[in-house]
Amino acid sequence: MKTCTFNIKRFDPEKASTPRWAKFSVEMEQTERLLDGLIKIKDNMDGTLTFRRSCAHGICGSCAVKINGKNGLACQTLIKDMPDTITLEPLEAYPVIKDLVVDMSPFFEKNDKVMPYLVNDETPPDRERLQSPEDQHKILQSITCIMCGSCTSSCPGYWANKDYLGPSALLKAYRFIFDTRDNASGERLEKIIHNNGLWRCRSIYNCVEVCPKEIDITGHLSKLKRLAVKKKLLERK
Repeated sequence: MKTCTFNIKRFDPEKASTPRWAKFSVEMEQTERLLDGLIKIKDNMDGTLTFRRSCAHGICGSCAVKINGKNGLACQTLIKDMPDTITLEPLEAYPVIKDLVVDMSPFFEKNDKVMPYLVNDETPPDRERLQSPEDQHKILQSITCIMCGSCTSSCPGYWANKDYLGPSALLKAYRFIFDTRDNASGERLEKIIHNNGLWRCRSIYNCVEVCPKEIDITGHLSKLKRLAVKKKLLERK
Protein backbone atom coordinates (compact mmCIF):
# COMPACT_ATOMS: atom_id res chain seq x y z
CA MET A 1 0.00 0.00 0.00
CA LYS A 2 1.02 3.57 -0.62
CA THR A 3 -0.17 6.64 1.25
CA CYS A 4 -1.04 9.35 -1.25
CA THR A 5 -1.92 12.95 -0.57
CA PHE A 6 -4.61 14.17 -2.94
CA ASN A 7 -4.42 17.96 -3.19
CA ILE A 8 -7.66 18.91 -4.94
CA LYS A 9 -8.74 22.33 -6.16
CA ARG A 10 -12.34 22.76 -5.10
CA PHE A 11 -14.91 25.38 -5.97
CA ASP A 12 -18.63 25.65 -5.36
CA PRO A 13 -19.85 28.89 -6.98
CA GLU A 14 -23.10 28.69 -4.99
CA LYS A 15 -21.21 28.90 -1.70
CA ALA A 16 -17.96 30.75 -2.41
CA SER A 17 -16.53 33.37 -4.74
CA THR A 18 -13.06 31.84 -5.00
CA PRO A 19 -11.63 28.30 -5.18
CA ARG A 20 -9.95 26.57 -2.25
CA TRP A 21 -7.58 23.63 -1.84
CA ALA A 22 -8.43 20.49 0.10
CA LYS A 23 -6.03 17.69 1.04
CA PHE A 24 -6.94 14.06 1.57
CA SER A 25 -4.65 11.24 2.72
CA VAL A 26 -5.62 8.00 0.97
CA GLU A 27 -4.24 4.47 1.19
CA MET A 28 -3.77 3.22 -2.36
CA GLU A 29 -2.55 0.07 -4.05
CA GLN A 30 0.17 0.62 -6.64
CA THR A 31 -2.04 -0.86 -9.34
CA GLU A 32 -5.01 1.41 -8.56
CA ARG A 33 -5.83 4.51 -10.57
CA LEU A 34 -6.40 8.14 -9.65
CA LEU A 35 -10.09 7.58 -10.30
CA ASP A 36 -10.10 4.88 -7.61
CA GLY A 37 -8.63 7.42 -5.18
CA LEU A 38 -11.30 10.00 -6.02
CA ILE A 39 -14.01 7.39 -5.47
CA LYS A 40 -12.50 6.46 -2.08
CA ILE A 41 -12.50 10.11 -1.04
CA LYS A 42 -16.11 10.62 -2.10
CA ASP A 43 -17.34 7.36 -0.55
CA ASN A 44 -15.44 7.52 2.74
CA MET A 45 -14.19 11.05 3.43
CA ASP A 46 -16.21 13.78 1.74
CA GLY A 47 -19.38 12.99 -0.15
CA THR A 48 -19.55 16.54 -1.50
CA LEU A 49 -16.49 16.08 -3.71
CA THR A 50 -17.69 16.39 -7.29
CA PHE A 51 -16.09 14.87 -10.38
CA ARG A 52 -17.17 13.15 -13.59
CA ARG A 53 -16.73 9.48 -14.41
CA SER A 54 -18.47 6.91 -16.56
CA CYS A 55 -16.75 4.02 -18.34
CA ALA A 56 -13.56 4.08 -16.20
CA HIS A 57 -11.69 2.46 -19.11
CA GLY A 58 -10.36 5.39 -21.13
CA ILE A 59 -13.19 5.33 -23.65
CA CYS A 60 -15.68 8.06 -22.69
CA GLY A 61 -13.26 10.83 -21.66
CA SER A 62 -15.50 11.93 -18.78
CA CYS A 63 -12.80 11.89 -16.09
CA ALA A 64 -10.37 14.25 -17.84
CA VAL A 65 -8.75 16.58 -15.28
CA LYS A 66 -5.50 18.44 -14.77
CA ILE A 67 -3.06 16.06 -13.04
CA ASN A 68 0.07 17.63 -11.58
CA GLY A 69 -0.17 20.41 -14.15
CA LYS A 70 -0.94 18.27 -17.20
CA ASN A 71 -4.30 17.20 -18.60
CA GLY A 72 -5.06 13.51 -18.48
CA LEU A 73 -7.64 10.85 -17.69
CA ALA A 74 -8.00 9.90 -14.02
CA CYS A 75 -9.00 6.37 -15.07
CA GLN A 76 -5.82 5.84 -17.10
CA THR A 77 -3.35 7.25 -14.59
CA LEU A 78 -1.87 4.58 -12.31
CA ILE A 79 -0.81 5.30 -8.74
CA LYS A 80 2.52 3.58 -9.32
CA ASP A 81 3.40 6.29 -11.84
CA MET A 82 2.52 9.14 -9.47
CA PRO A 83 4.48 10.92 -6.71
CA ASP A 84 3.23 10.78 -3.12
CA THR A 85 1.44 14.13 -3.54
CA ILE A 86 -1.00 14.38 -6.40
CA THR A 87 -2.48 17.75 -7.37
CA LEU A 88 -5.79 17.67 -9.23
CA GLU A 89 -7.50 20.63 -10.87
CA PRO A 90 -10.41 21.02 -13.30
CA LEU A 91 -9.59 21.34 -16.98
CA GLU A 92 -8.37 24.83 -17.76
CA ALA A 93 -10.25 27.34 -19.93
CA TYR A 94 -13.72 25.88 -19.30
CA PRO A 95 -16.17 27.38 -16.77
CA VAL A 96 -16.13 25.43 -13.50
CA ILE A 97 -19.50 24.06 -12.40
CA LYS A 98 -18.21 22.52 -9.18
CA ASP A 99 -14.85 21.13 -8.06
CA LEU A 100 -13.45 19.02 -10.93
CA VAL A 101 -16.56 19.31 -13.11
CA VAL A 102 -16.43 21.90 -15.88
CA ASP A 103 -19.04 23.16 -18.32
CA MET A 104 -18.25 21.42 -21.62
CA SER A 105 -20.99 23.23 -23.56
CA PRO A 106 -18.58 25.64 -25.34
CA PHE A 107 -16.42 22.66 -26.31
CA PHE A 108 -19.28 20.72 -27.90
CA GLU A 109 -20.65 23.86 -29.58
CA LYS A 110 -17.32 24.31 -31.35
CA ASN A 111 -17.43 20.70 -32.57
CA ASP A 112 -20.97 21.15 -33.87
CA LYS A 113 -19.81 24.03 -36.09
CA VAL A 114 -17.65 21.78 -38.29
CA MET A 115 -20.48 19.42 -39.32
CA PRO A 116 -19.17 16.40 -37.37
CA TYR A 117 -21.09 13.79 -39.36
CA LEU A 118 -20.86 11.98 -42.67
CA VAL A 119 -22.61 13.70 -45.57
CA ASN A 120 -23.42 11.48 -48.51
CA ASP A 121 -26.60 11.87 -50.58
CA GLU A 122 -25.80 8.98 -52.91
CA THR A 123 -28.05 5.93 -52.90
CA PRO A 124 -27.00 3.81 -49.91
CA PRO A 125 -25.46 0.43 -50.76
CA ASP A 126 -26.99 -2.80 -49.53
CA ARG A 127 -24.45 -2.96 -46.72
CA GLU A 128 -21.78 -0.48 -45.57
CA ARG A 129 -20.05 2.15 -47.72
CA LEU A 130 -16.74 0.52 -48.57
CA GLN A 131 -13.37 2.20 -48.22
CA SER A 132 -9.89 0.99 -49.10
CA PRO A 133 -7.48 0.18 -46.24
CA GLU A 134 -5.22 2.99 -47.48
CA ASP A 135 -8.01 5.57 -47.34
CA GLN A 136 -9.17 4.33 -43.95
CA HIS A 137 -5.64 4.60 -42.60
CA LYS A 138 -5.63 8.35 -43.38
CA ILE A 139 -8.38 8.97 -40.83
CA LEU A 140 -7.64 6.12 -38.42
CA GLN A 141 -6.04 8.23 -35.70
CA SER A 142 -8.66 10.97 -35.88
CA ILE A 143 -11.42 8.40 -35.41
CA THR A 144 -9.96 7.38 -32.02
CA CYS A 145 -10.67 10.80 -30.48
CA ILE A 146 -12.85 10.34 -27.38
CA MET A 147 -13.91 14.01 -27.07
CA CYS A 148 -12.43 14.40 -23.59
CA GLY A 149 -11.60 18.07 -24.20
CA SER A 150 -8.02 17.79 -22.93
CA CYS A 151 -6.48 19.12 -26.15
CA THR A 152 -8.60 22.26 -26.43
CA SER A 153 -8.19 22.94 -22.72
CA SER A 154 -4.40 22.83 -23.10
CA CYS A 155 -4.27 25.11 -26.16
CA PRO A 156 -2.86 28.63 -25.58
CA GLY A 157 -4.74 29.79 -28.65
CA TYR A 158 -8.00 28.84 -26.97
CA TRP A 159 -6.93 30.41 -23.66
CA ALA A 160 -6.49 33.73 -25.47
CA ASN A 161 -9.53 33.51 -27.72
CA LYS A 162 -12.61 31.53 -26.72
CA ASP A 163 -14.02 32.03 -30.24
CA TYR A 164 -11.26 29.82 -31.63
CA LEU A 165 -12.63 26.45 -32.77
CA GLY A 166 -9.80 24.63 -31.02
CA PRO A 167 -7.84 21.47 -31.87
CA SER A 168 -10.65 19.02 -31.11
CA ALA A 169 -13.14 20.61 -33.50
CA LEU A 170 -10.49 20.97 -36.20
CA LEU A 171 -9.47 17.34 -35.78
CA LYS A 172 -13.13 16.39 -36.16
CA ALA A 173 -13.23 18.42 -39.37
CA TYR A 174 -10.14 16.56 -40.59
CA ARG A 175 -11.80 13.23 -39.82
CA PHE A 176 -14.60 13.93 -42.32
CA ILE A 177 -12.77 16.12 -44.85
CA PHE A 178 -10.30 13.31 -45.49
CA ASP A 179 -12.97 10.60 -45.43
CA THR A 180 -13.40 9.45 -49.04
CA ARG A 181 -17.01 8.48 -48.35
CA ASP A 182 -18.00 12.06 -47.48
CA ASN A 183 -19.40 14.47 -50.07
CA ALA A 184 -19.24 17.72 -48.09
CA SER A 185 -15.51 18.20 -47.69
CA GLY A 186 -15.49 21.53 -49.55
CA GLU A 187 -18.35 22.93 -47.50
CA ARG A 188 -16.77 21.73 -44.27
CA LEU A 189 -13.40 23.19 -45.21
CA GLU A 190 -15.02 26.60 -45.70
CA LYS A 191 -16.35 26.41 -42.16
CA ILE A 192 -12.85 26.22 -40.69
CA ILE A 193 -10.92 28.65 -42.94
CA HIS A 194 -11.30 31.88 -41.00
CA ASN A 195 -9.52 33.90 -38.32
CA ASN A 196 -11.00 31.86 -35.48
CA GLY A 197 -10.51 28.58 -37.28
CA LEU A 198 -7.63 26.69 -38.85
CA TRP A 199 -5.21 29.62 -39.11
CA ARG A 200 -5.44 30.28 -35.38
CA CYS A 201 -3.46 27.09 -34.77
CA ARG A 202 0.19 27.96 -34.04
CA SER A 203 1.49 24.37 -33.95
CA ILE A 204 2.49 24.56 -30.28
CA TYR A 205 1.94 20.81 -29.80
CA ASN A 206 0.30 21.08 -26.34
CA CYS A 207 -2.63 19.15 -27.77
CA VAL A 208 -0.39 16.28 -28.82
CA GLU A 209 1.31 16.10 -25.41
CA VAL A 210 -1.94 15.70 -23.48
CA CYS A 211 -4.00 13.53 -25.85
CA PRO A 212 -4.81 10.29 -23.97
CA LYS A 213 -5.09 8.46 -27.29
CA GLU A 214 -1.72 9.74 -28.53
CA ILE A 215 -3.19 11.33 -31.65
CA ASP A 216 -0.84 13.53 -33.66
CA ILE A 217 -3.37 16.36 -33.68
CA THR A 218 -0.91 19.03 -34.84
CA GLY A 219 0.21 16.81 -37.70
CA HIS A 220 -3.37 16.34 -38.82
CA LEU A 221 -4.03 20.08 -38.68
CA SER A 222 -0.90 20.68 -40.75
CA LYS A 223 -2.40 18.46 -43.47
CA LEU A 224 -5.58 20.53 -43.27
CA LYS A 225 -3.56 23.72 -43.70
CA ARG A 226 -1.85 22.35 -46.80
CA LEU A 227 -5.20 21.35 -48.24
CA ALA A 228 -6.65 24.78 -47.48
CA VAL A 229 -3.73 26.56 -49.18
CA LYS A 230 -4.03 24.28 -52.21
CA LYS A 231 -7.75 25.01 -52.43
CA LYS A 232 -7.21 28.78 -52.32
CA LEU A 233 -4.47 28.61 -54.95
CA LEU A 234 -6.74 26.65 -57.28
CA GLU A 235 -9.53 29.19 -56.78
CA ARG A 236 -7.24 32.00 -57.93
CA LYS A 237 -6.41 30.31 -61.24
